Parts: sequence; structure tokens; C-alpha cells
Amino acid sequence: MLGKNFSNLNVILVEPNGPLNVGSVARLCTNFEVNELRIVSPKCDIFSLEAKKMALKGQKFLEHCKIFDSLERAIFDCDLVLASCGRVDVGKDSFFGSSEVIFDWTLSFEKINNLAIVFGREDRGLTNSELLLANKAFYIPTSQNNPSLNLSHAVSIVLYELNKSFKKKLNNELKVFNLASSKQINDTFVEIEDMLLQVGYLLKHTSKSKISKFKKFVLRANTSMHEINVLRGIIHQINWFLDNSKKNK
Repeated sequence: MLGKNFSNLNVILVEPNGPLNVGSVARLCTNFEVNELRIVSPKCDIFSLEAKKMALKGQKFLEHCKIFDSLERAIFDCDLVLASCGRVDVGKDSFFGSSEVIFDWTLSFEKINNLAIVFGREDRGLTNSELLLANKAFYIPTSQNNPSLNLSHAVSIVLYELNKSFKKKLNNELKVFNLASSKQINDTFVEIEDMLLQVGYLLKHTSKSKISKFKKFVLRANTSMHEINVLRGIIHQINWFLDNSKKNK
């Protein structure tokens, strides 16, 4: 049973291509009291007989799952987004952490209204740009010789670990959750990139990689809603000035 500091827990699958995996994940949603299953651009028939047989009591999650055409739209209402990643690149600009560390971090907050856990494609996981739509990315510690896990197995481990985390007695005082959502951060960086392209600081062919580094810095900093709103206000003012400067020429 999931803890009381999550009002809603959403499992999001990005472009799954195996109906057996989708059915298994639907069953897991029942086992761990997930609120909703969301699927981004499925590459298989998620309503097939194969999927339904694997789902068993989780068939209701197949019947009522929400389908989106992009991950950005699938997380539109989520306060906190955690993304699973098999490619571990722990560097100085990384925002990765082990699943245990990241889940314990989520428990440092008093209440999270809408949590999303995102899982990538069976064959290649999530893209770098999709990972940067999350507040945090985590990996499941496995053998270095064979780190890849089956999709449904990964979901089962993650939901189990998340459930186990709730039973820990953390000594730290719970903080009020006020982190900027991944949507707020992403929307802000769309505006920042456009502005920096306009003033010539960024070049079109390298803008994505440079913005990604800046975005990772903001994600690592656990930026609050107030802080991201201040940053966005600055960007709006600069854009207003640039637009008016052009009109006055």
C-alpha cells in the first residue's frame, strides 16, 4: 500500500511495443494501488487478448488508460516526475540517482498531489530530451555486464521499492512540497532558448545541447515554484524589451 503523502501515483509507459509487458504492468498497477496508467504512442495493441490475459484483475487499467501522443502532454498535470533510465552517466552535470536515493528524497516532502513515474521503450529507453522532462532520473542498480531489465520487471521493482520506502522511518522533518513542476521548467526553457537564439547567444545547431546543460543545473538545484516564476518573469521582461526595440527601429 502506498504512503499517504501521495494523492495520486501515475505510471507512464513511453511507446511500449509488447502487449504482454503492457498487460503485466496493468496487473502491477492493481497490486500497488496505482491511480492511473498512461501510455505514450503505443507501438502494439494494448487492448489485445494477450494484454488482457496478462492483466487479470488489472484489466480496468487497460480499459481506462489514457493515451497521449507525447510525453510532454502525458505529464501535463503532474507535480513531480521521476524517470527510469538504464543508461547511467553519473557526471558532475548529472541529475541521476539510484532508485533508493530518489525515492527516499520524495519522502522528505509532506505531500505530493500528483506523482508520475516514467518508463521508456523496451529496446532503447527514454531519449535525452525526454529524460530532461523529469524532475529526477533514477536507475535500478543491476549487473554492469547486463544492466538492461525487461519493462514489466523494471516496473515491478520500482513499485516495490517505492512501497518499501514508505515503511522507513525517516528522521528528517517533512518539508512542504513547492518544487517547480517539470512542465513549468520545460515551458520556461522553451522561452529561454527562443530568447537566446534571438539575441545570438545560441546557435540553432548547438542550442539543444547547451540548453540541456543549463536545464540539468536547474533540476539539480530543486528549484521552487517561486524561483521558476521569478526566472520566467525576467525572461518575459527581456522579450518585451526586445520586441519593443524592434518596433521602434
